[in-house]
This record gives sequence, structure tokens and C-alpha cells, in this order.
Amino acid sequence: MIVRIMGEGQVKLADGHFTELNKLDDELLEEIESGDESGFRRTLNALLDKVRELGEPLADDALEPSELILPAPDATLDEVRAMLSDDGLIPG
Repeated sequence: MIVRIMGEGQVKLADGHFTELNKLDDELLEEIESGDESGFRRTLNALLDKVRELGEPLADDALEPSELILPAPDATLDEVRAMLSDDGLIPG
């Protein structure tokens, strides 16, 4: 799956990593719903760091359609809330 981190670029991520990422996504969703700004910031950074760690960066000139778009590291709680689906940021 091709994942875009807004403002950074794209990475190719194996589907097998989504169970681990969904745990962080669930935690992030709880923090957004409760308005826990510090927890939200910590978990968003952990989620993005994990995607960077597990994913293989695509070349800057690659034009692949992104199947999943994640917020920029400096996104606000309200900006991320607007991006959410019923499943959070990561489907599944």
C-alpha cells in the first residue's frame, strides 16, 4: 500500500504492518475524542515514526496514487479530527 504523509512524501508499506499501526490509530482516535492534546501529539508522532520506520520511501519524483493519506507531523487536533473516518485514520 502507498501511504502519503502530508508535507513529506510517500512510502510503500506492506499490508502486514497495519495491525501494529491500527493500535496506534485506535489510541489516537481515543485521544482526539477526549481532547487530550498532549497524548494526541505523542501518538501522532509515534504513528508517523512507525510508518517511516516500516515503510520504504518512494523517490521524490514518483507519482503513485496514495491509498492512505496521513496528516503532517504538525497537524492540529482539529485538522486530524476532520480527516477521520469511522475507523480512524487507518481503515481496518
